[in-house]
Amino acid sequence: MLELLLNPKRAEREPWQMFFIGLFYATLSILAATLVFGSDPVLSRYVGIFIVTFCVIFSMPFVYYTIKLEERKDLENDKEMTLLREHGKAILSFLWLFLGFVVAFSIMYMVIPNGQENFRAQIETFCQINRPANFQSCINQYGIGEVDEGVTGAVTSKERIFSIFSNNIYVLIFTILFSLIFGAGAIFILAWNATVISAAIGIFIKSSILQLPMGILRYMVHGLPEVAAYFIAALAGGILSLAVIRHDFRSEKFWAIMEDVLTLILVSMIILFAAALIEVFIIPKLF
Repeated sequence: MLELLLNPKRAEREPWQMFFIGLFYATLSILAATLVFGSDPVLSRYVGIFIVTFCVIFSMPFVYYTIKLEERKDLENDKEMTLLREHGKAILSFLWLFLGFVVAFSIMYMVIPNGQENFRAQIETFCQINRPANFQSCINQYGIGEVDEGVTGAVTSKERIFSIFSNNIYVLIFTILFSLIFGAGAIFILAWNATVISAAIGIFIKSSILQLPMGILRYMVHGLPEVAAYFIAALAGGILSLAVIRHDFRSEKFWAIMEDVLTLILVSMIILFAAALIEVFIIPKLF
């Protein structure tokens, strides 16, 4: 039934509507995961994973049909710049969907009982990235709501840029592979990133709902470009996946599709590098 609520063509005409769909799907995912697994003595430790799983299930139809629509555009249009503009509409829809995820997950992280415990996996990921040398201490502090935004260890800006960019490229590769193997499969990585960012926002604003806009801005300044790059890569992998499934590689159109796919991947890498520069040089001055 939920897949009937969305139409990719309508979403491209009015992409802002996807923000509310993202709010709805994310909220529904948390409620479903909490109600079904929250009271289980074993599975309750993995509610954060089930939240992502439900979010993927709800989002899959829209993502699949959007990628299918974009692949059809590749077959019908040979003009590269026109294609990039058309793909941009789909990317904008995905970004609004992602932003809806982040806002809903951030609010639910702060307002629901045991919100931090429900995002345990995401907090552990956050600690692994930001304080690997004091991982257990980070878990203990953030698990009880005490926040220490200090950075462990001293590194140069060049080292931070390399570390951030290499990690993002690693995620980009897996996004392309997931999308290539199963056209809409990359939505799992993107939904997971939404929950991790939401946990980071909750940590940053110290569970004060009034500071939510500042927390979202803190992570979206560089987070949105990163996510846009992942969506572009997911779109590229999905387009190639559908082209292979349809045996378009036997036609001349296949090489036009390949050119479009490679262009999208190159654009996503450039955006990721720009996002790393923003995170290292601009974010510390703003926050």
